[in-house]
Amino acid sequence: MRKFARELVALLLTGLVVEAALAPIAIFHFHRTGLYGAAANIVAIPLTTFVIMPAEALALLADTIGIGAPLWWVTGRAIALLLWIAHATGSLPGAVTFIPTMSRAAFAWLMAGGLWLALWRTRVRLLGLVGIVAGIAMTLLAQPADLFVTGDGRHLAVRGADGEVALLRERTGDFMRGALSEISGHNADDTILLDDLPDTRCGPDTCAATLLRGGRAWHLLATRSPYPVDRPAMARACLAADIVVSDRRLPDWCRPHWLKADRMLLARTGGLAIRLDGPSVATVAERQAGHPWAIVPPTLLADRRGVSPLGRLGFDTR
Repeated sequence: MRKFARELVALLLTGLVVEAALAPIAIFHFHRTGLYGAAANIVAIPLTTFVIMPAEALALLADTIGIGAPLWWVTGRAIALLLWIAHATGSLPGAVTFIPTMSRAAFAWLMAGGLWLALWRTRVRLLGLVGIVAGIAMTLLAQPADLFVTGDGRHLAVRGADGEVALLRERTGDFMRGALSEISGHNADDTILLDDLPDTRCGPDTCAATLLRGGRAWHLLATRSPYPVDRPAMARACLAADIVVSDRRLPDWCRPHWLKADRMLLARTGGLAIRLDGPSVATVAERQAGHPWAIVPPTLLADRRGVSPLGRLGFDTR
């Protein structure tokens, strides 16, 4: 019994080490991390190693003479049990923690600290804790952007004053709802509509909202239908707005005070993360510049004077 308990504790500690090593990667890419994976792995790892994989191998071997069906049944039941463990663990309260943003600097500190801690054998390895603590502190102190705009301009997420996430369109698909809520640090089930925020006026075609950020009021205007809007009314709304977001190409007479994120701009920049306390705009295109999968070649992101497409296509750099 003592040996069995020791092996069980070793398995649990191994799972905790794996969870700790993978957590920064999961947070950086997916804005979430699990908390109970180590406990679930106490059952999941032996189940996979000693039941699922041997049963599958025997089933494949038995298929050569046509008697693999019973072994495939065992494999199926074992995989079903594995999935049940995963779903049951994932549905527990607090099983998943959403962390809205992790900067590249924080990610680098965490990974460098973890590697330093793991590779050295003397006491000098403890210096790796400095990098880990620095990365954790930078991540916990970071605040997500106030507005997120998708690359096609159809979807907009606004972080409310109380931290809630408000979406522009009622019929937002599950995938997009989940993506926008996760980068805002919330569960997809906790999202609301932009209509529900205070100081917001929404109709079937447009939404106008007033957001208090950075010691001032920001006026946001967004379109949410493909239908024509009365030009005089739209021109007045654009003139009163600081930020306009649209999935259509807006005419030149629509001139907000700060940023016009219409189809023409978003085709060059991709999605936008907008911080109003500053203010600043981060673009997908500039983040991916230089990668072969970049939506815009890096040579198009800035001219020889270093002017970005935000400055050329509607972003008031002042």
